Amino acid sequence: MEAGSQGTNHLRHVEKDVLIPKMVREKAKELCSNKVEAFTKCCQEEGFLMVVKCRKENAALKECLTSHYKDSALYEECKQEYLKEREEFRQTGIPSKKRQQKISSSM
Repeated sequence: MEAGSQGTNHLRHVEKDVLIPKMVREKAKELCSNKVEAFTKCCQEEGFLMVVKCRKENAALKECLTSHYKDSALYEECKQEYLKEREEFRQTGIPSKKRQQKISSSM
């Protein structure tokens, strides 16, 4: 492998251990949205008793999220998405969120 190609895919500690896992957590919340909604609804309905009354919903949510956190395919998907966004940022100097806002506002 050439040094240049290795550098484009090299991940810093903060990218591997913070930024990509953050993307995984966000995607896991989307993938578990029905469980998030069920737990949220239960908490709203039960108020102070939610600790006792929403155990089933909480356990289901935790199980769903944990299964996605441990999914190496999801991590790899997020890693590739991160690398793509990072490369675009390096080329344009514009973070992906701002790029999306510019595209939306220009339509």
